[in-house]
Amino acid sequence: MRSFLAPQTIKPPSSPTPSSPISPLCCLSTSILAASTNKNHLIQSLCKRGNLQQALQALSQEPNPTQRTYELLILSCTDRNSLSDGVRVHRRISDDGSDQDPFLATKLINMYSEMDSVEDARKVFDEIRHRTIYVWNALFRALTLAGEGLEVLDLYRQMNMSGTQSDRFTYTFVLKACVASEELVELLNKGKEIHAHILRHGFETHVHIMTTLVDMYAKFGRVAHAAHVFDEMPVRNVVSWSAMISCYAKNGKHFEALELFQETMLAKTESFPNSVTMVSVLQACAALAALDQGKLVHGYILRRGLDSILPVISSLVTMYGRCGKLEQGQRVFDQMKERDVVAWNSLISMYGVHGFGNKAIQVFEEMINSGVNPSPISFISVLGACSHAGLVEEGKMLFNSMVKDHGMYPTAEHYACMVDFLGRANRLDEAAKIIQEMRIEPGPLVWGALLGSCRIHCNVDLAERASRRLFELEPTNAGNYVLLADIYAQAGMYREVKRVKKFLKSRCLQKVPGRSWIEVKRKLHSFTSVDEFNPHKEQLHALLFKLSSEMKEKGYVPQTDVVLYDLADEDKERIVLGHSEKLAVAFGLINTSHGEPIRITKNLRLCEDCHLFTKLISKFAEKEILVRDVNRYHHFQNGVCSCGDYW
Repeated sequence: MRSFLAPQTIKPPSSPTPSSPISPLCCLSTSILAASTNKNHLIQSLCKRGNLQQALQALSQEPNPTQRTYELLILSCTDRNSLSDGVRVHRRISDDGSDQDPFLATKLINMYSEMDSVEDARKVFDEIRHRTIYVWNALFRALTLAGEGLEVLDLYRQMNMSGTQSDRFTYTFVLKACVASEELVELLNKGKEIHAHILRHGFETHVHIMTTLVDMYAKFGRVAHAAHVFDEMPVRNVVSWSAMISCYAKNGKHFEALELFQETMLAKTESFPNSVTMVSVLQACAALAALDQGKLVHGYILRRGLDSILPVISSLVTMYGRCGKLEQGQRVFDQMKERDVVAWNSLISMYGVHGFGNKAIQVFEEMINSGVNPSPISFISVLGACSHAGLVEEGKMLFNSMVKDHGMYPTAEHYACMVDFLGRANRLDEAAKIIQEMRIEPGPLVWGALLGSCRIHCNVDLAERASRRLFELEPTNAGNYVLLADIYAQAGMYREVKRVKKFLKSRCLQKVPGRSWIEVKRKLHSFTSVDEFNPHKEQLHALLFKLSSEMKEKGYVPQTDVVLYDLADEDKERIVLGHSEKLAVAFGLINTSHGEPIRITKNLRLCEDCHLFTKLISKFAEKEILVRDVNRYHHFQNGVCSCGDYW
C-alpha cells in the first residue's frame, strides 16, 4: 500500500488536471470563498432594497458575515422599526463574538434607542469591554432621549475617570441631559460644571456646543447666562441665533427677542432665519401685541416660502389673534391647506382670549368633526375660553367629556381651568370641592386659580386656606403674598396687610413690577410704574393728571383700594395714576393719529382703576383701545369693555 506520509517523488503538473490530487481542494476552497463573498454581497444588496426578511434568511446561510453586512442589517431593522428582528441580528452578532466590535456596538445602541428599548441599549454597552468615545456617545444619546439625565451625568463622570477624552458630540449630549430630567437645581449645577470642562478643554469655539449651552441655560430660565455665552461666541450660525431668540421669547423677554431678531436681519447672516426662528419671533410679536412687527414678519415668511410649514402658520394665527386682528387670524387659518391639532388650538385660543367662548366651543367641535383628535392643550384652550366668557355649565360638560368621550385624564392645568371658571362665577364652594376630590395632587396652578377667584369675591377664609398651600409650594413667589395682602386690603384688614408686607420684606421678596408695551410707528415702547428715567415721564404724567381732573368732573372716582399702603387718598391717587398701562395709554394718545387704535400689552392683571380709567378714556377721547393683560384681551370702545367687567 502506498504511504501518504512518504515523500512524493512525482512533481505536480504546472496546470491542474482532473486527475491531480490537489485540484479538487483548490477548486473547493475557491468555491467556498466565492460563495461566502456572494452571500455577504447578497445580504447587503437585499438590505439596501428593503428586503429585510430575505436578508435574514440569507444570513442564516452565511458563516462569516462582514462588519458591513451586520451594519446594513442593523440599519434595516431600525428603518423597519422591528425590535424582534433587531434582537435576532444582535444574537447572531453575539454568537460569533462581533459584539465586542465597538463600531457594531455603537450601531446596536443607536438601533435600540430608536426603538425605545433603552434597557437593551444599556446591555450592549455593559457587555462591551473596549469602549471608544463613539460607544459612550451613543449611550449618552440614547439615555438623554429617554429622559435619563441623571444616569447620563453619572456615566459621564465614570468616562472622565476612565481617561476617555470627550469630543464635541459628548458635550452636546451631556448638556442636553441636564434638561432631560425634573431635578432642575441639581442638573443646572451639573450644567455649569460641564460649561467649565468645555472652557478648560478649548471647545468654546465649537458653534454646536456653545449653541447647546445657550439652549441649556435657556431651559433653566437663566437668560443672563445664555446671553453671556451667546455674546462670547466667536462664530454663530442660524441655530445659534434661533436658540437665543427662543431663549428670550420663552422666558418672557419678548422685547429683547424682537431686538435680537432685528440685529440678525442687519447682520445678514447666511441662511437666516429659518422656520424655528420665525415661530419664536411670532411668539414675541404676539406677546407684545406688536401688530406692525408681526405684519413685517408675515411678509418675510411669504417671501421666503415658509408659509407651508404648519408651526409657522399656527404661530401666525396666534399672533394676529393676540394683536386683536381676529378676522386676519381666521383668514390665515382658512387658507391653510393642511391643519393639525396645533393649528386648531391656535384658533380656539384666539377666540377664547377675546372672550368669545361660544365661538371657541364651536371651533373645538368643528375640529373634532373634521377628524382631528383634541390634545390636552385643546381642552386647556376651550376651558379657558369658557372661563373668560362665564360659560360654567358648558365648561363642566367639556371637562367631563375628557374621560368619557376621549379617554383623556385631566392634568393640574385642566383642574385649574375648572377652579377658575367656577371661582369667577362665585361658586367658590364648588371650586373648593373640586380640589378636595382631585385624583392628582393639586399644584400651584390649582391653588393659584382659587386664590385669584377669592380676590374677585373677597373671600378671606378660602383665600387664607389657598395661600397656606401656595406658601408651602412656592415659598419665593412674591405674587401669592401680594394677592393675599390685596384681599386683606379689600376686606379692610390693614393689620393683616402690614403683617404680609413685613413678611415679604423679611424674606427679601419683591413683587414683579408692572410693565406695559405699546407699538407706535413700528417701534416698541416700554413703560414701568417706577421708571424714573423715561424721557417722556413728565409729559405723560401731565397729560394723565389733566385727563383725570376732567373725568372727575364727569363722575370718575379713582379706585384707590388697589394701593396696599396706608397713605392719604391724594397720595394713593398719584400712585394709581402712574401705573404702567396708563402711561402707555397717554403715550398712545399723543403719538397715534385720529381713528388709529391703541394696542397695549400688560405683564400683570389689569387693575380695577386702570380698567375704569381706560373705559372712560375710550369714550371721552373717542379712541379704540385694546389692552391685553396676563388673563385676557380687553377691547375698550365708547366707554364699554368687551370683557363686560368680568376678568
